[in-house]
Amino acid sequence: MATLEKQVMVVGIDDSEHSTYALEWTLDHFFTPSLGSNSLFKLVVVYAKPSASSAVGFAGPGAAEVLPFVESDLKKIAARVIEKAKGTCTSKSVSDVVFELVEGDARNVLCEAVDKHNASILVVGSHGYGAIKRAVLGSVSDYCAHHAHCTVMIVKRPKIKQ
Repeated sequence: MATLEKQVMVVGIDDSEHSTYALEWTLDHFFTPSLGSNSLFKLVVVYAKPSASSAVGFAGPGAAEVLPFVESDLKKIAARVIEKAKGTCTSKSVSDVVFELVEGDARNVLCEAVDKHNASILVVGSHGYGAIKRAVLGSVSDYCAHHAHCTVMIVKRPKIKQ
């Protein structure tokens, strides 16, 4: 009997509560313990580590001395984010996960991960920026929705009503 290869689901993470929520939501809805290894998807969790030079954003006197410290901090943040994601997956009894750490802009890294893994779905969290912040800062989810070669699911945290 032929076995069907599982579709790939890529989940983009960063160090925000929004991406943590998106990962937890995805695990709860697509990788429940009742499914066990019968989940329809293979899970790939991707963290895009910014380069030190893009994080510093300046060149000039003193830049060369600052970059090694920034790079060290970015590596520590990346390790912490990946470990937190691993802990989240473990707590939800999801063990068949690939974790990738890729240096670059999150928009490009996630779209390239979709292509690399031939993913069917890309999941990203929404920071909930308004139009002005989104225009200034850019929106990873908006970019991916327009450029990723697969279905993009944007997971929003529920608003707390007062």
